[in-house]
Order: sequence, then structure tokens, then C-alpha cells
Amino acid sequence: MAKQATRAPRTDGTAPRARRLTAEARKSSILKAARRAFTETGDMNGTTIRHIAERAGISEGVIYRHFESKDQLFFEAVVEPLTDAVDKLVAATLVVDRDEPLSPERQVETMNGLYRKLISTLEEVLPLLGLVLFGDPKDARRFYRENFAVAMDRLAAAWRAVEARYGFESESPEVAARAVMGIALMLAMEARYMPKFDRDNAVARVSEGTMAGFFPSIDPAQLRR
Repeated sequence: MAKQATRAPRTDGTAPRARRLTAEARKSSILKAARRAFTETGDMNGTTIRHIAERAGISEGVIYRHFESKDQLFFEAVVEPLTDAVDKLVAATLVVDRDEPLSPERQVETMNGLYRKLISTLEEVLPLLGLVLFGDPKDARRFYRENFAVAMDRLAAAWRAVEARYGFESESPEVAARAVMGIALMLAMEARYMPKFDRDNAVARVSEGTMAGFFPSIDPAQLRR
């Protein structure tokens, strides 16, 4: 069993101070605690800042140094994992043919990985996503316009850039992005609520169907260097 690292005693005889978190790390820890708290109560209004502070092991004042209000904290608790997932998907999409040209087989493989990432992320934030999308209409409208729609448009733009390298131009990658997000959302619900959900089979089927229905079959020889 590995020995735990210990801090050297201070020369003045006092106990060593715990290392302080950076502002970014502290904010991240608050968001994680907030997600757990909001999910437990299933109600944004019924979740108090004190409850979140207790889950994070900090004072309420520390939370207000990073977030102006509970509303902002709630939005970011939902938005942050979704934004992070889309950031990674966009980054991966833009370099998907960096090492070798795309082929029809690799297109399906790439779509498979995209679905897995989306399903995993949406499954994690599903309770919070439901609260914001099916709660107050004003909040739902704001979240969809400023976050959800923006994320799908970014994904569509990344796909458009890849297709352009092969001389293709999809008629509506924005619609394709919304179809993919919708399918991923439904599969996330299946994964969360259906004990016998076959993730591997479902992802394989929707990956093949998505490529056949929304995207052109790419010929590696058409890659424009």
C-alpha cells in the first residue's frame, strides 16, 4: 500500500496550511456540488445556497464570490458539462482526418464516438436539463437560445468544415446537428431509466442511420490538401 505524502512541519511550530484552490478549481467544485444538490431536490427553487455550500464544504459567501445568484449557478451547472462536451466534440471533429483521410467506415466510427460522448454527458445532466427546459418558459427560452442552440450550431459548423475539405456542402448541417442531439437525448433517457438498455447496439444502429440519412459518403481520395 502506497504511503500518503505528508507535509514537512513548519519551522514556526504551527500546523501546515492546506493548499488553497485556484479560483477556477474552486468554481468547478462549487458547480459539482450544485449539480448534486439540484439533482437531489429536483427543484431549483427548493435548493438553497446554504445546501449547496454544505455539499461543497464552504461558506455561502465563497459561492457569492464566484456566482452572482442561484439562477446563475443553476444555469452554469447545466451549461458547463454540455459546453465542455461540445468543445471536445468540435475539437475532435476538426482534426478527425489529420492523420489519415476519412473513409465511410471511419465516418461511422467517428459518429459512434460522438454519440457516446453526447449520451454520457446528457445522461449526467438529464435531471437539471429537464428542470430548465420544462420549467419556467422564460428560462427555457433563454437557455435554448443562448446555450443549446449555440452548441448545436458550433457542431454543425465543424461538420461543414470537414465536408468542405472533401468538396461537399451539406444542405443543412444545422438540422443534422439537431437530429443527432435529439437522438442522443432520447438514448440518454433510455440509459438512465431503462435497466435493459443496450447502449452498444443502440449507438451502432443510430450511427449507421445518421450517416446514411444526413451525411454524404466520403471518398478519401477527394481530400483537398
